[in-house]
Amino acid sequence: MKHILSHLVSGETLCREEAHELMLDITREQYTDIQIAAMLTAIQMRGATVDELLGLRDGLLETGKYIDLGPEPTLDIVGTGGDQKNTFNISTCAAFVIAGAGFRVSKHGNGASTSVSGASNVLEAHGVRFSADADHLRRSLDEAGICYFHAPLFAFGMKFVGPARKALGIPTCFNLLGPLVNPCHPGYSLHGTADQSQLRLYTSLHQRIGDQFGVITSYDGYDEISLTSGFKFVTNHFEKVFTPKDLGLNYINPEDIYGGQTIAEAKAIFDNVLQGSATEAQKSVVIANAACGISVLDRNLSIDESIGLARQSLESGRALATFRRFLELNS
Repeated sequence: MKHILSHLVSGETLCREEAHELMLDITREQYTDIQIAAMLTAIQMRGATVDELLGLRDGLLETGKYIDLGPEPTLDIVGTGGDQKNTFNISTCAAFVIAGAGFRVSKHGNGASTSVSGASNVLEAHGVRFSADADHLRRSLDEAGICYFHAPLFAFGMKFVGPARKALGIPTCFNLLGPLVNPCHPGYSLHGTADQSQLRLYTSLHQRIGDQFGVITSYDGYDEISLTSGFKFVTNHFEKVFTPKDLGLNYINPEDIYGGQTIAEAKAIFDNVLQGSATEAQKSVVIANAACGISVLDRNLSIDESIGLARQSLESGRALATFRRFLELNS
């Protein structure tokens, strides 16, 4: 670690293989929390490179639990977090809308870090019991069209950096790694980033990983489509800027998508969206994010067609039926 720290504080970077070995050594408990914190701070001050993130990702996947969901591809939809906006569980709602539209979703998530309610929080509030059993997860995917991976049950390496990250209290490169270590290695993903630099970084990461991807960021700092501003959407096939009007939707205000002050409040908004009693703004922001996920899964669809499929899934009650079946299988 002394050699690594000397390397980093002098402004040098790690290659992919060095970062991979570093992650393995961390899981072997070869370093103290103080050394890990120093390493994380050095990387954070410079900014993590693509090779460093890929190498750390390699180590996390190698030491984690892999789940084989079969040959049919699935989509993960998740944001990097850290935007400090405390929105309601938009991407989790959108995941059930996408599944309700007939697509297969392998959602990856965790408890909240910067908001009141993360994906795991809102699902647990509904009585969901998280599982790492492959047969159980495959059954959920086959019968409900969606399964959920609670990150701590799979990415075991994260626990070895947990104390250092908690003591630092600032974002580190591991905040960016969460969405990249889905245990089934899905063929498709829609990832939200909190700013343009993260969007460029994630685009480069996905190009190196070689999956079918979409990366989005709103221009006013949300790690999802917020409809409070325009947003950039980058995929394997295009890079475009959209406004809400381009999607046939209206601009909304930040307070329209606020997640509340408690998990119970976030849960109520989540339920209202799927049950059809939410505000038009809450419903529209879920439709927008679901539509972009659908357009990643089927690039032959226009954005208008994707919006139509998402809206039909939500307004027909299919998204709610999907969620209820998911609860039956996972509670």
